[in-house]
Amino acid sequence: MDRLLRKFLSQFIRRGSMTVTTAGGTKFTVGDGSGEPVEVRFVTADAQRRVLINPELGLGEAFMNGEFVVERGNIADAIAILLDQAEVLPHWAKPWWHLRYLVRHLRQFNPRARARSNVAHHYDLDARLYSLFLDADKQYSCAYFETPDATLDDAQLAKKRHIAAKLLVGRGQRVLDIGSGWGGLGLYLAEFAGADVTGVTLSTEQLQIANARTAEKGLTRSARFLLHDYRDIEGPFDRIVSVGMFEHVGARFYDTYFRRCAELLRDDGIMLLHSIGRSQGPDSTNPWIAKYIFPGGYIPSLSEVFPAIEDAGLLVCDIEILRLHYAETLKAWRERFMARREEAVQLYDERFALMWEFYLAACEMTFRKQGMMNFQIQLTKRQGVVPMTRDYIAHEEARLRALEGGATPKLKLAGE
Repeated sequence: MDRLLRKFLSQFIRRGSMTVTTAGGTKFTVGDGSGEPVEVRFVTADAQRRVLINPELGLGEAFMNGEFVVERGNIADAIAILLDQAEVLPHWAKPWWHLRYLVRHLRQFNPRARARSNVAHHYDLDARLYSLFLDADKQYSCAYFETPDATLDDAQLAKKRHIAAKLLVGRGQRVLDIGSGWGGLGLYLAEFAGADVTGVTLSTEQLQIANARTAEKGLTRSARFLLHDYRDIEGPFDRIVSVGMFEHVGARFYDTYFRRCAELLRDDGIMLLHSIGRSQGPDSTNPWIAKYIFPGGYIPSLSEVFPAIEDAGLLVCDIEILRLHYAETLKAWRERFMARREEAVQLYDERFALMWEFYLAACEMTFRKQGMMNFQIQLTKRQGVVPMTRDYIAHEEARLRALEGGATPKLKLAGE
């Protein structure tokens, strides 16, 4: 087993420097010696076997079970080396990928009941967990770093402002927020843009917090959050926004999603879709992520999204690709989580904390080393609804920034 592990890892890892200690005590180094060296150790032979058989699933399971330990560096450093190789996958893992790709539509089949169950798996966790690493406004999606030294709270506020600017929201206009989370974006649109906001979510935990925040801010007349599937909401709306929800729709339901949005949007309305995307074409969901983090989730490529947009009769007015913004967001989340890791252990247990540590590190490095990105697509039903040039976005952001004034929430530092 040790010889097989050494052979396979030597064939795959050609960049970087990783020293591996097997469960039997054998030690070897793979890579070209570049970069900061990382040292890892397998605690059990069973973990080695599972990583050899199915590395995309086995490595995460071995780490969360304490059977794969990083002794020099951290798990993010180890994953960075693994994802920085010439081949995206080790050759022995490719049959698993082909099998997952063949059945990916079954794994993404998200009718109403299953969609709600999938959302509950991740978003109905103890709210205190998310408070360990999110910004003060609980934005659980890609931030927008206007400057390299922006704090997480600054970048999440900039994300809301950037989206609001693209929506060109007028006072009193009806806005639908699909996948409204803990309410931060909807409340921003109600407070600073003067919109009448309806947010829909499938998470009972998020719903309670969003409505509590609405009451606390005195915005109950202009914002409300409902436990509804987007397919069941009644329109019409002047604006539709969806941030971080489209990844849970599933490719089989893209036609349904955009057709329903087109039905809900007024003829002179604007929609803004913000989602994680793939730069390298259709794929399948990582098996560890699908099993432990986001069941039913799928990251789309633009080539999968555009046919559904066209079939729904919507017009694409603007596309923006956010490349490393999510890598920086995830780095901030990971650092904040690690600063308060013991609190996560107290909320759940050590295995859960290791799982979350692996999740944040793996996602960050996927954005840094591979073809993941975020896209923002602005949609209308007819021409002439938005200005001909993009100058209006900066003008709107400046106007909103002035309105925010002293309303920016107190910055929340890692470890607080």
